[in-house]
Amino acid sequence: MGYMDLALSYSNQMRIVEAPASGGGLSQNGKFSYGYASSAGKRSSMEDFFETRIDGIDGEIVGLFGVFDGHGGARAAEYVKRHLFSNLITHPKFISDTKSAIADAYTHTDSELLKSENSHTRDAGSTASTAILVGDRLLVANVGDSRAVICRGGNAFAVSRDHKPDQSDERERIENAGGFVMWAGTWRVGGVLAVSRAFGDRLLKQYVVADPEIQEEKIDDSLEFLILASDGLWDVFSNEEAVAVVKEVEDPEESTKKLVGEAIRRGSADNITCVVVRFLESKTANNNGSSSSEEANQVQTADRNDSDHKNSTKETNQDHIVVHRDLDYSNTDNENLNQKPIAVTARGRSASSEQSGLTGENIHIPIAIRSGSEPKSSAKVPNQGKITVHNDSPVAATHTTSLEQSGSTGEKNRKPIQVHSDSTESKTSSTPSIFN
Repeated sequence: MGYMDLALSYSNQMRIVEAPASGGGLSQNGKFSYGYASSAGKRSSMEDFFETRIDGIDGEIVGLFGVFDGHGGARAAEYVKRHLFSNLITHPKFISDTKSAIADAYTHTDSELLKSENSHTRDAGSTASTAILVGDRLLVANVGDSRAVICRGGNAFAVSRDHKPDQSDERERIENAGGFVMWAGTWRVGGVLAVSRAFGDRLLKQYVVADPEIQEEKIDDSLEFLILASDGLWDVFSNEEAVAVVKEVEDPEESTKKLVGEAIRRGSADNITCVVVRFLESKTANNNGSSSSEEANQVQTADRNDSDHKNSTKETNQDHIVVHRDLDYSNTDNENLNQKPIAVTARGRSASSEQSGLTGENIHIPIAIRSGSEPKSSAKVPNQGKITVHNDSPVAATHTTSLEQSGSTGEKNRKPIQVHSDSTESKTSSTPSIFN
């Protein structure tokens, strides 16, 4: 064992796993709440991304939730996170034929991602596990091995299938397309990739498709909650174990934090990201006897109380070290690729050392989560006048963002959304449909 091997071994043993970044919210109609937690775990880089988004379309309150696990670097997962749901909600058949809209949005996003990859010499890809809530319908779509599990009637049910090359139908599809599956530590497409469907992966695109499998569930009194998570969780949790943990914790944010923390304790070697959505309609009706309009009035009152201070309020995202776009850096691989990890370092400059006196050359490394100075209610009850989009990414830049009132989008049937992301600007969704 050489000096470098010793240094790397010592570094891995001494790595400090930070507490997960987390958050949550409540739908404006009071029908569902959600929470999320994300951690790099024992890895030095973060390739997991997620999105939690609530929008108003054609008079419907729509929930969009997703977990995206990158491989070959973070850029493919970040691209899918930023574009998939925008492509979906602008589809002309999003409300009338949601399943076909989801399928179109997946394939279109993949096509646009591949075009953007032309300038890159190194392949990158991403899984996706997404959940769309429209009325009393839950539609789950996925490519890859990020899994979706529901609790219905107290029991755990997988509502997605892990796309692995050794599955008989997936292997047949790959071989019919001219590819092959071989064992290299695990079953891999072309001896390289451990998932059989994904966004990106340009060099394997003929075999590794982004066609989603879609399952629909009815939202009724028996449906309690949904879990979306990357394989960093499912590597150490069974479906039943994960459901049992969420059952014990009413608050969805706290339940995701507990799942992620327990996955780290159990020895998960991967990034871990989890989203939990709890369905509240029956509970609200049974316990409080209040209508959704009464709950909306309560949210509206909270919004009026806060409106005088909205423009002067500042919100700081301190979940992760900033990544400077002008730095030349390389990303770390994960277990889905049969290659040695590449150190995530900045050439010539340290991304981390430029933030608050921190030192070191690694980037994408989580730092301390929010200090708790932010009122808890602000994460739980979005303002009535705007719809909050938690657009946190695991490589989100540390910055201060003004909370500004969204203006009119000029679109008759869409309410404005407020975006909190790694941009220093507040943005209003007004993207025209790409499918017209």
